Amino acid sequence: MVLRLTYLGVTNAFALLRLLPRSDRDKDVEILTLRHQIAVLQRQLDGQRIQLQPADRALLAALLHTLPRPTLHGLRLLVRPETVLRWHRALIARHHAAASRPKRRGRPRTVRSIRALVLRLARENSGWGYRRIHGELLTLGIKVAPSTIWEILREAGIDPAPDRTATTWADFLRSQANALLAADFIETVTLTGTRLYILAVIEHSTRRIRILGAAAHPPPPG
Repeated sequence: MVLRLTYLGVTNAFALLRLLPRSDRDKDVEILTLRHQIAVLQRQLDGQRIQLQPADRALLAALLHTLPRPTLHGLRLLVRPETVLRWHRALIARHHAAASRPKRRGRPRTVRSIRALVLRLARENSGWGYRRIHGELLTLGIKVAPSTIWEILREAGIDPAPDRTATTWADFLRSQANALLAADFIETVTLTGTRLYILAVIEHSTRRIRILGAAAHPPPPG
């Protein structure tokens, strides 16, 4: 249709250039001749519907839509003026539909940071399925469809719904080592004989021990 419409536009442009040097009398004679030929064609068709190609409709709609409605009704046309106006409305609607159509089909890809978070949760928690990961993301305020999480895991080669197996204490410590601390009181006696209670904390990920304080009479818990 685009190629046909381009061809019709070029040929009509050359026809317009050919009409420019002609006098008004010659143009009037040609218009009367064309009107009479249309009248003869309509008489021979005897009410039969004329089949026009989409490119012909688009060209007629583009040429005639600028004319006032009374002038349009006064023209000798093979179709009704209302039909030409309907063609023009359809042409404008197709133009806006093509302009608003997304360049890429389907839903947009999930934000890279969310994809990375989904894969991290799946790798650090091998027993979690896509629904568990979906619930964890909701607690963080991240709204992603469960089907999207399924696709992210599948594309990464991770089973979206792994078999539920018991997690060992060693696996739990390895996956959560960065967030785990162990605390305990250490009792010692100084050189002067004073008994002290020391609160020490060890980081599981680095095995680093930190002393948080020492007191001879620590406050009761609570």
